[in-house]
Amino acid sequence: MNVAIVGASGAVGQEFLRILAERDFPIDNLVLFGSTRSAGTKYTFKGKEYEVKLLQHNDDFKDIDVAFTSAGGGTSKEFAETITKYGAVMIDNSSAFRMCDDVPLVVPECNAEDALNRPRNIIANPNCTTIMMVVVLKPLEQLSHIKRIHIASYQSASGAGAAAMEELKQEYKELVNNEPVTVSKFPHQLAYNVIPQIDVFTDNGYTKEEMKMFNETRKIMHSDVRCSAMCVRVSSLRSHSESVWIETERPISVEEAQKAIAAAPGCTLKDDPANLVYPMPLETAGKDDVFVGRVRKDLADDCGLTFWLSGDQIRKGAALNAVQIAEYLHSVGNLK
Repeated sequence: MNVAIVGASGAVGQEFLRILAERDFPIDNLVLFGSTRSAGTKYTFKGKEYEVKLLQHNDDFKDIDVAFTSAGGGTSKEFAETITKYGAVMIDNSSAFRMCDDVPLVVPECNAEDALNRPRNIIANPNCTTIMMVVVLKPLEQLSHIKRIHIASYQSASGAGAAAMEELKQEYKELVNNEPVTVSKFPHQLAYNVIPQIDVFTDNGYTKEEMKMFNETRKIMHSDVRCSAMCVRVSSLRSHSESVWIETERPISVEEAQKAIAAAPGCTLKDDPANLVYPMPLETAGKDDVFVGRVRKDLADDCGLTFWLSGDQIRKGAALNAVQIAEYLHSVGNLK
């Protein structure tokens, strides 16, 4: 296949290159695209050097089968027609198309078949926190319908991009050296801090990030489930974590839930609190699965269950999920 990466120089773009190589994705030709700032930069993929081309409104996508885009919502909207007009499938990592009725929102472990119905030849990659949560919710939904979800997320600096990760490192250096702290990518200093805001606030007091979890979860799971989220930025470098409370139609035992999670694709059960075994960002960074632990009954709800999860935001929360979508389409012969 002929593959394009739009936004190749960003954190997710670089992860695309690593994951495509690791999984030996079938690539005949690879084309990298970027902004005026990154055009001309060279990267090595499987021993061959590739130069980033300037993204333009031309015929560069004429022979492309699948394009992974991670250059921001504005770029995705502006170039969607250019990318797809000759039949390329655009798998978009931005929020630009996620809630469009004619664009499927896909997590392969949950709703891979939705990717087959794409009137605009665009498939949306969900928000990172939503992706990791629904991978775990899917096997529990199969046990009993989930009616309500409450979630508190603990999101690392990586969720704001490569520059934000560097800013966090720089803040710690500056604090150690008693220097003024650089604050640019976040609304406040992140080092030695947590910030109860990710994205901008909406009229109902929830942030856009929190509303994404409400709306995207319902679309992916084809469900009437209601989801109330509190999304928090924490000073870990990479991997997001989440505390999740669910209410199901019938009570689910801890043993049932653990068995279902352990058997589910994309999940690893790591749940032995007596021996201090539970998922943590330091251990889940760089891993493909969503790791789950501290599964227990909700003391406030007879039909409630609560658990903790952690997963790599840049991998499963972004690049890996997109690559898995392309792998699914390739496996069923659904790419041009």
